Amino acid sequence: MDVLVVVDMQKDFISGALGTKEAVAIVPRVAEKIAQAKKAGKTVVFTRDTHHENYLQTQEGKNLPVPHCIVNTEGWQIRKEIADLISTEPIIKETFGSSRLPERIRTLSDQEAIESITLVGLCTDICVISNAMVLKAFFPELPIHVDASCCAGVTRESHLQALEAMKVCQMIVENE
Repeated sequence: MDVLVVVDMQKDFISGALGTKEAVAIVPRVAEKIAQAKKAGKTVVFTRDTHHENYLQTQEGKNLPVPHCIVNTEGWQIRKEIADLISTEPIIKETFGSSRLPERIRTLSDQEAIESITLVGLCTDICVISNAMVLKAFFPELPIHVDASCCAGVTRESHLQALEAMKVCQMIVENE
């Protein structure tokens, strides 16, 4: 089985508080990637960045003082084009990398052997790289792919730096 992990395709990262034109540009490609994965029988897993009203008092909020993805707000919602493709509940994550993601992957692997994991989504330089690293730590022998054409970073430069860092950590970066 191959698994596609769709990271934080939420309104605040696309066109909201932390949105960028690059994030807007990847939405159709990510939607197509999900549709193709489902058609090919791949398992698709989604994450949802989730913060609370006290965000600015958290460690992350003190270092990134831009309230975003506050639970039950418009910005917390997954973009409609992507939400329409979701058939399982997204994994709630309250920080960059999710400890629940490898748990979900392990549960899937108990049902059927996983051959590879591919990550797409936002932001390449924060949550995509963090989750790729978490997955690599939990599954060191599993090929971890990142589709660069379906990712966007905070800036173009930090997106490219994150891709290079993932390569150094033995992830397979595709479609640069």
